[in-house]
Amino acid sequence: MSLQIVPIHLKNDIQPTDDLVDLILSSSKTKLENGDVLVISQKIISKHEGRVVNIESIIPSELSIGIASAYNKDPKLVQAILSESERIVRMDHGVIIVQTKHGFVCANAGIDESNVENGYATLLPKNSDKSAQEIRLKILQQTGKKIAVIISDTFGRPFRMGQTDQAIGISGMDAILHYEGTSDTFGKLLRVTATAVVDELCSAAELVMGKTKKIPAAIIQNFEFKENTGNIQSLIRSDEEDLFK
Repeated sequence: MSLQIVPIHLKNDIQPTDDLVDLILSSSKTKLENGDVLVISQKIISKHEGRVVNIESIIPSELSIGIASAYNKDPKLVQAILSESERIVRMDHGVIIVQTKHGFVCANAGIDESNVENGYATLLPKNSDKSAQEIRLKILQQTGKKIAVIISDTFGRPFRMGQTDQAIGISGMDAILHYEGTSDTFGKLLRVTATAVVDELCSAAELVMGKTKKIPAAIIQNFEFKENTGNIQSLIRSDEEDLFK
């Protein structure tokens, strides 16, 4: 059977008091089945978990004021970025690339002012693996269906223009499909091939989710995976293997 991606449209903006799983299940026109993959955007996870900050309430440090002046940014937003960051990777052309406390390397520590009330911004969830697991287990409890859940966010990419959606949280499957030790179609032994399938699924789901359609989740059907306890850290390259640090 061919891969199918089913969008889930939510009529209203998510609130911390909402039952997120109930909303997803009741809003989906397709029932979840065993082996489905549910991809959910970071934005509604952050909103549901209260990871929303009033930018105006932030008191910037001297460092934030200095960076903001040099790169034409709001010092309060810069302070929010630094508060969510482990280190600054690069600053240039008005862009601040950091390594977040989760280990992600991205612009502005993943802080996003889009699709949120003016004057506010969303922060990344504190632990997206945990968020994904809680959703997966609640769906299992309510429906009896064994699925995988991926939390996705939009990241830029070094050396290529444009953004793609990537996984920032996983539950129920491995992040990477390893081919080492198998043979290709010509019988040659594969030694290093490893596909980041959760990132590919996020990008595929984004094609129906978009940024302006009020579709913050999608069900991917007919994708074969082995049920497993994967986590997002398996996608983060170690310092020893990173050629660009």
